[in-house]
Amino acid sequence: MRRDKLRRARRIRQVIISSLIGLAIIGVLFAVTLGRDIPVLDTKGLIADQQRDLIFITFVLGMFVVIPVFVMLFAIAWKYRAGNKRAKYEPEVDGNAKLEALWWGIPILIIIVLAVITAVSTHALDPYKKLDSNVKPVKIQVVSLNWKWLFIYPDQEIATVNYLNIPKDTPIDLELTSDAPMNSFWVPALAGQVYSMAGMTTQLHIMADTPGTFNGTSANISGDGYADMNFKVNALNETDFKTWAAGKYNSNAIPLLTESSYAELAKPSHKNPEKTYLLSDTNLYNKVVMKYMSPGSSK
Repeated sequence: MRRDKLRRARRIRQVIISSLIGLAIIGVLFAVTLGRDIPVLDTKGLIADQQRDLIFITFVLGMFVVIPVFVMLFAIAWKYRAGNKRAKYEPEVDGNAKLEALWWGIPILIIIVLAVITAVSTHALDPYKKLDSNVKPVKIQVVSLNWKWLFIYPDQEIATVNYLNIPKDTPIDLELTSDAPMNSFWVPALAGQVYSMAGMTTQLHIMADTPGTFNGTSANISGDGYADMNFKVNALNETDFKTWAAGKYNSNAIPLLTESSYAELAKPSHKNPEKTYLLSDTNLYNKVVMKYMSPGSSK
């Protein structure tokens, strides 16, 4: 009887210690991330908000497996260490139906829950799926170059290099291609990454829900200047966006993006400054795509 009480007391102590270790792990994670700029967690857009929620859900469900495994690892290593002569060999645990149902059942249940969440969210967050909104979307065409980003506004007849101005609370329909090696467009605070590839068009739909400036980057190693292939996304109020778009036509200092100036821009270069062009050919994006579609056109 006394032996059973001691065994029960040891198990209670192990549960308490395990819980404290689990809380310590969570505390360390919060301490490491607290106050740091982590765009995928500090989201500012409709799509990124949902992706952040998925990260949290997956993390929490994963902790139900990860924390007990690590706690058991250290607990077993400590209990059955060479210096512990009181450790008791308990072979009856092997084949225990209740314990096996526990350590197999919980992971299986978590996998089922994650499978359902993945299936639903994959369709809900399809980058090709247009966003539901009463506001007319803004169309922007993205061309990845060596090693810079070109953004074309066909309706506003403007093009920008390494910066993107968008109105907040407005759907942004992005079409992406490449006039260089394959790349990946990523603005962590607004949405997940989407690849840009020569000779084809991919799509991404985003919407910022607050004004501000967000960092964008290349998420695919594409050569020597890959690390410098960054850009800014400026989410503006609708009035400010319209003023910016209209104001470009009143400036004589804005160069014209022609076929010759585009050919010069497309040459490999590093750390390109932000630049604005007036668009002379609203069909430029389609020409970039089609140049790789004819026989013998690959670089």
